[in-house]
Amino acid sequence: MAPQLCLAQEPEADQLLSADPFALLVGMMLDQQYPLEHAFRGPRKLAERMGGFDIHKIAQADPAEFEELAATPPAIHRYGRSMARRAQDLARYVIENYDGHTERIWTQADPNGAEVLRRLKDLPGYGDQKARIFLALLGKQLGVRPSGWEKAAGAYSEKNSRRSAADIVDGETLLEVRAFKKEQKAAAKKKA
Repeated sequence: MAPQLCLAQEPEADQLLSADPFALLVGMMLDQQYPLEHAFRGPRKLAERMGGFDIHKIAQADPAEFEELAATPPAIHRYGRSMARRAQDLARYVIENYDGHTERIWTQADPNGAEVLRRLKDLPGYGDQKARIFLALLGKQLGVRPSGWEKAAGAYSEKNSRRSAADIVDGETLLEVRAFKKEQKAAAKKKA
């Protein structure tokens, strides 16, 4: 049985994230300039509107129709249309490079942590920080721990930290991560 994630803070949305690696990948992609738990609810919204969450349906959907579906209130993101395009790009990339099997990003050819990080950074909508957070999430919550994953994930791999989505296991830890991010923003403003 797969570990139960608690990122969306809604049982049905978290169940989808726990059961479908591509849904989790999309949720993490949506986690930018938008409240974290709402970002991770995005895949569930898509699933409800598409009659299920299917990487191939997402990749093959008419772009204008998919944008509309994603932007219809409640939208999957503050920038629903642009995130719909990114979700489709992500789906196509995973299909083209991993035959539609998201978990191959971290399993194909038994990669080490640095290689998994490189593969994550190559994904549309993923940069260095998002890739490191996702790698830490894999290691901390899903038991995916390729050799060197902690070094590759950097500070996000620290035990008992409250830095990112990788550390959220319930409502309380969500608030702690939010408080940490707020402190970091305040400290950055003081330096500027």
